Amino acid sequence: MIAQRGIGAVALSFRAAYEEVLGRWPAPVEGVEAPTPYGVTRVNSCGPADAPPVVLLPGGGATSTVWGACAAGLVGSHRVHAVDLMGEPGLSVPAPGRAIRGVGDLVDWLDAVLDGLGPGGPVTLAGHSYGAWIAAHYAAARPDRLGRLVLVDPTRVFTGLRLGYVLRALPMLVRPTPRRIRSFLAWETGGAVPAADWLRLQDEVAGFPVARPVTGPRPEPAGLAELPVRVLFAERARCHDAARAARAARLALPGARIDVLPGVSHHALPLTAPGELALALA
Repeated sequence: MIAQRGIGAVALSFRAAYEEVLGRWPAPVEGVEAPTPYGVTRVNSCGPADAPPVVLLPGGGATSTVWGACAAGLVGSHRVHAVDLMGEPGLSVPAPGRAIRGVGDLVDWLDAVLDGLGPGGPVTLAGHSYGAWIAAHYAAARPDRLGRLVLVDPTRVFTGLRLGYVLRALPMLVRPTPRRIRSFLAWETGGAVPAADWLRLQDEVAGFPVARPVTGPRPEPAGLAELPVRVLFAERARCHDAARAARAARLALPGARIDVLPGVSHHALPLTAPGELALALA
């Protein structure tokens, strides 16, 4: 079935690795396929159906499965919806000829995803890295649809990326291979490599056909100021200087709660600090 959706020869091994990580989630997972104008979006949901909804967006190159450890601290009191980004690795299926090309498209896409999840009270929207950039733009455009916004080590929201990080990532982005991905993650995490099954999934990402990610300006702080906002930075992130990014965030959003999590890196943050994230999201 996945090969028919255009994932190609890597489909079966990618799906097996994806399901292996998903199988370690703390509660039974319902795989929801939410129709949107840009294709069918895969959402992995768990927790009581009538509980307050938390919608989680992963970083670029990741999948919704990265949120499993964090979900463990939420499923008793929240309905968790982890989303595979359109055009990124995962089980979301882009519509032929209808690519997401700009911030407005991302907002329309996420509107449709939330519509597909149905009513459930004010939504807490959270994103990690590139997912946080998407979440921030959505919150600035649609504050009336959200109850809270949580940004997890957001990139290009308050500060830019370090040049050294971009140069180190470039070979992996231009021609991804399992070896290059693992080498980059080992460098970025300082050798604190996460779970083996998650690394196997990252190996499969190397052969996954992805669309060019949407880029654009930073979101307008004035829009974000209409919501309760929580921002968490990773102290050991190599993509930016966490202390500098936190200062910029406090200037932009003086009413937000902003913290730097000690001892954690950027890419592994959802895996290595699930307790702190669950507290921020609850």
